[in-house]
Amino acid sequence: MPFPALPRSVAASLAAAALVATASFAAPSPARAQRADSALMSRGISRELARYRSARIGDVRYDLALDVTGRDTARGNVTVSFTRRGRGEVILDFRGPRVWDVRANGAAVSGLVNDGAHLRIPARAVRPGQNTVTASFTALIAPAGASVIRFHDATDGADYLYTLLVPSDANQLFPCFDQPDLKARTALTLTVPAAWTAVANGPVQHTTRGTGTTTFAFERTRPLSTYLIAFAAGPWAHVTRTMYGRPVTMYVRASRAKEAEADSLIAANARAADWLATYFGVPFPWPKLDFVLAPAFPFGGMEHPGAIFYNENSFIYRERPTRPQLLGREATIYHEVAHQWFGDLVTMQWFDDLWLKEGFATYMAAKMQAALEPQSNAWETFYLRNKPLAYATDRTAGTTPIWQELGNLDQAKSNYGAIVYNKAPGVLKQLNYLVGDTAFRAGLHTFLTKHAYANATWRDLLASVGGSAHRSLVAWGDAYILRPGMPVIQQRVVTSGGTLQEVALTQHPANALSGDAPWPIRTEVLLRYPSGRTDRMPLDLTRSETIARFATPLPAPDFVFANAGDNAYALVVPDSASAHWLESNVETLTDPLTRAMAWDALWELVRQRALPPERYLAIVETQLPRDRDEQIVTAQLGHAAWAATAYLDPAAQTRALPALEAMLRAGETDSTLSYGLRKPQLDALIRVARTPETLRYLDALLDSTRAAGDALRAPTRWAIVTRLLATGVPDASQRLAEQTRRDSTSEGKRQAFVAGAAIPDARVKAEYFARYLRDTTLNEDWATASLGAFNELNQQQLTLPYLEPALDTLPWLQRNRRIFFIGSWLDGFLSGQTNPDALATVQRFLASATDLPIDLRRKVLQAEDELARAVAIRNAASGSGTASSAH
Repeated sequence: MPFPALPRSVAASLAAAALVATASFAAPSPARAQRADSALMSRGISRELARYRSARIGDVRYDLALDVTGRDTARGNVTVSFTRRGRGEVILDFRGPRVWDVRANGAAVSGLVNDGAHLRIPARAVRPGQNTVTASFTALIAPAGASVIRFHDATDGADYLYTLLVPSDANQLFPCFDQPDLKARTALTLTVPAAWTAVANGPVQHTTRGTGTTTFAFERTRPLSTYLIAFAAGPWAHVTRTMYGRPVTMYVRASRAKEAEADSLIAANARAADWLATYFGVPFPWPKLDFVLAPAFPFGGMEHPGAIFYNENSFIYRERPTRPQLLGREATIYHEVAHQWFGDLVTMQWFDDLWLKEGFATYMAAKMQAALEPQSNAWETFYLRNKPLAYATDRTAGTTPIWQELGNLDQAKSNYGAIVYNKAPGVLKQLNYLVGDTAFRAGLHTFLTKHAYANATWRDLLASVGGSAHRSLVAWGDAYILRPGMPVIQQRVVTSGGTLQEVALTQHPANALSGDAPWPIRTEVLLRYPSGRTDRMPLDLTRSETIARFATPLPAPDFVFANAGDNAYALVVPDSASAHWLESNVETLTDPLTRAMAWDALWELVRQRALPPERYLAIVETQLPRDRDEQIVTAQLGHAAWAATAYLDPAAQTRALPALEAMLRAGETDSTLSYGLRKPQLDALIRVARTPETLRYLDALLDSTRAAGDALRAPTRWAIVTRLLATGVPDASQRLAEQTRRDSTSEGKRQAFVAGAAIPDARVKAEYFARYLRDTTLNEDWATASLGAFNELNQQQLTLPYLEPALDTLPWLQRNRRIFFIGSWLDGFLSGQTNPDALATVQRFLASATDLPIDLRRKVLQAEDELARAVAIRNAASGSGTASSAH
């Protein structure tokens, strides 16, 4: 499949590397036909077009027939039925390779305009009331960049297909009204090779055997948005179990069927559907619940009604999983099943309200996990998986409101990120705490029943919750949904003679984008006394400063924290006395959620240059080995690894790394610890390994059969090989060859590709960068997985030349890659740099790229923040006066 032309500077960069002309790369595609003058026919799906159609089109149905027996092309026919109101032309969206025989109400369309993005049918060809448009078309099938993804299983040679249409790629597959508020009832007929099976949104109505083919006819769906239409086809193995009165089927590729924990995964999906139906007071909205473990799937999951797709690698473990991995898998299941109500039953009217489904799915997943498994510490998991990411993005100059204005669905990919996925659920937790559980639950029931099988906005949601709570939430919504940025709460604790006098909480915005007004915050202040006793003090923060004074004398606390229970969405900076106490006593906090937040408070001081990275590492080395919480240990080891490799300059690394590596090695080999505590120590050791002694230790592990108290399996072996390659260990290439022979599976080939990206060789870097942009056979999951290895921190001189071309190609990536890819791309290239030259490159790009769309500019600013922070921390440690301030 040819790709569109690359940006000129990127093409020049590749040409300089003498790689663009390599035969394995596709040539740029020819220019599209001249576009029509109508504003409605502009590229993508504009808000103007969506409103135009919503006012005139209703009662949509698709009868869609697809033949996917060809290797690279699907052939199809579609009948689009709809009711037309008023006057005007009818515009369908289609970006597939070819469309022909377009007919309106049985007659060939005279004056049809096809500009490669839309089909414009003149007003004279349609009539008021019922209409049909029929068309024949082709759609692409490819490993990447197509609406139908093809995966080839290297283990047994089988091929598998699945669709990927979010947010607006249904029009790559077939002519349709590709906007979320024109929901349709879709009947799909799918012709596949004879030995294949298929799954789609609706139940199978009947099958027909042909010569070398099987045709599946699926029942017509209930109303759903085009981006939710889905099918998967291939020689899938499948397992069906009936649980909670519902049959649930898991589909998995045949070569991995024995590895999949069918009963556990089916039970988790069925349990989630049952719990949510009870909590919402709304029955499961679809005729069936099936799921597919999709290989090389670029997301964690996708919530298609009745046919959820999950990332196979996150659901089938090739080595013993840790508790955080299991909790993460369960949270993903709960998230996607929650979407069957939030997103599928009730869909946002436009993608500016993307948070309305994503934030709710994440928040409901945590509520469900807490209710179904009280011992799971679900709110600790929720905090660790969401708040740090949200705060890190929301404080940047590239932050956005939760509601993100969107003029065209072409830009919808930019809305995916931490604000929608991580901030929004944190804000919903504050809303729940504000109105109480009873009103919150009643409001959700009203919202779901009032807008069932239709569309709604965030104001509809707050009206429902506010109505149940008997209070207006308009001002609250304006502060949290429409306002960018976040509050930072500074603590001031006044004591005298061993007693507490007052606690003053001052809130200010994290950056200037938010304005000066305070946020309405309901929170609890934790007071921890020398005796070990704790108190919680509820407070409503409505002003810039709130002072709590105490009529009854209280002992002076050791530790104060202004967000007990994590109900507020606000970054809390501890007072100096609390911070000092934490440095020696954080491990004594018995509540896991409180301890997790306290550890992160120390990390925040590092990022604010108030606590030197080496001192933080010393705290980790003395206190973390006593912690027995796998989630906290995993999270803080991640911070420690980043502090050691990104925040320390080479001289400081030479001083600090031996002690950190020794701590990690001691933890990995400590037989008194559980596997769940030993494995993250090994993972962190692999990430930070720089000294010859540790590299020799890791190399020797490859000749062993065990590590961290368990069998040494392929994922960890690949991680070690990648580290050896990245650090230039002499026999690393031999280790790569050995591991490649050992692991010949499809996942082994993926990991070999990732490992290759870490090789510190200029030609290798050039080849990989070219493949990222030109190789149409390269699955996006492979590309994304390799970005970290390509941008190894100890290879900055090799990768710095690619930073500017990586930035320059962003508009091209937005047009040609999937959601999440741009964020991963920017994080990969910018987090691989820690020097002022890289920061200057980004800043020059932002200054010169005056035509860069604002959504992409914000993405760059979000990623640039951590680079600026690393440069500033390094400069502060070295005493340089040229430190760049972090945003």
